[in-house]
Amino acid sequence: MLNRVILVMTDKELRRRIRRLLPGGDVMAESIRGRNHLWERAARRSADVIVASREAIPRPIANSIALFQDLPESPAVVVLCDEDDAAEHAELMGAGCDMVLSTALPDESLSDALLAVLDRRSNLAQGGFGTRRPLAQPQLTDFISNSPTMQAFLRVVRRVVQSDTSLLILGETGVGKERLAQAIHAEGRRSDGPFVAVNCGALPESLLESELFGHEEGAFTGATRLRRGSFELAHGGTIFLDEIGELASHLQVKLLRSLQEREVRRVGGEQPFKVDVRVMAASNRNLEEEVEAKRFRSDLFYRLSVVSLTVPPLRHRVQDIPALVESYIDYLRPRVGCDVHGIAPGAMEALCKYAWPGNVRELINVVERGMLLCSGEEIMSADLPETISGAVTRARAQRVLGVPTRPEDVPAEWLDRPLGELRGEITRNLERSYLEAMLRETAGRIGETARRAGIQPRSLYDKMKRYRLRKEDYRRNNARRN
Repeated sequence: MLNRVILVMTDKELRRRIRRLLPGGDVMAESIRGRNHLWERAARRSADVIVASREAIPRPIANSIALFQDLPESPAVVVLCDEDDAAEHAELMGAGCDMVLSTALPDESLSDALLAVLDRRSNLAQGGFGTRRPLAQPQLTDFISNSPTMQAFLRVVRRVVQSDTSLLILGETGVGKERLAQAIHAEGRRSDGPFVAVNCGALPESLLESELFGHEEGAFTGATRLRRGSFELAHGGTIFLDEIGELASHLQVKLLRSLQEREVRRVGGEQPFKVDVRVMAASNRNLEEEVEAKRFRSDLFYRLSVVSLTVPPLRHRVQDIPALVESYIDYLRPRVGCDVHGIAPGAMEALCKYAWPGNVRELINVVERGMLLCSGEEIMSADLPETISGAVTRARAQRVLGVPTRPEDVPAEWLDRPLGELRGEITRNLERSYLEAMLRETAGRIGETARRAGIQPRSLYDKMKRYRLRKEDYRRNNARRN
């Protein structure tokens, strides 16, 4: 990230000297000018380091230093003194100053001291901004797969890890787009820099611009102090723009300019400033369709999609489910506090038969649920949601409307279950399979599906909600076939 340094001093020569001694590149220096209320005005700016002359600090000193310690950034405070007064030095350090320096020091010594404060501040701030790291640091080895589809995908990923090329990560909800972005960042040349994630679909339009680019004090009602945006915080690292397809038109224009010029301008600011970030964006929308519909700018799409990575959905790599389940059990065991070490073959078969509309995220939730409900050391079919545990029954019973026509065709395990329970499960499985087939046939058109099924559209919606069916999935599938 960019280190912001605020200079609070009335001596113009001293101010020019400190500016000259500060390193360039990752340091942005700003002076609080004038003679009145310098300290209070500085507190309304966002900063990493405050460099102040002793005479600019109002008494009582402890209260003035505490004013900065209470700010969200809690900036480091460096005080410059003209006189070498041991008592005053002790008072300043006791009040919480990070360093007290004499203006009589030669330029080289003063520069080294300021650089040490900036380096220490960068190391402390590295873990404080951006997205909180997950319990396990993402790595590309997390995505190792037995699936040919996933293996081909990972070969492309490895080619772009060490570059600074913009990436557009596509895929359905829950496939792990952000985790993939974190893994690419962690193994790339910017791994020592911050990873800052912004969900463009989770914030109101009025707040998103400030979240991305920051704002100046007084830029709008409630902007009582300067705020740094995510691009500035991601300086030297990676910014991940999730759900980029939700970005409003005027923000698309501003984002495009920032990508082209490699600079940003805060809301209410006059001067842009340079930032050095790698941009990764993600969407579960079809952005090419959004471009054709004029809802997403084509020039921004091409700028973001220098390389596009489409994460395969879980249903296209069923071979990976057993290994994923085992790894999630090992990962979740300490967190859940259950002594679960495996999964029964019948339960694993059910997991492999399920379509996983929520992809890997849904699989993690199902495994965690199974571990919580499990009464032994293995997850059983009964510990899984009914929509999943019935998958094996659906597969075996789908030939003749889900009902065997001869006694010898009745599966042996059915005879161990009550008739009412079995009848209800077969009915539900039949209903779900029928609706899936009909939605596929009608390309997800609700009116036509309801008419052909002989039910009301409202009733169809209720059943789709019960079985977690989405009309959008069938529209996409139909478009691919055409």
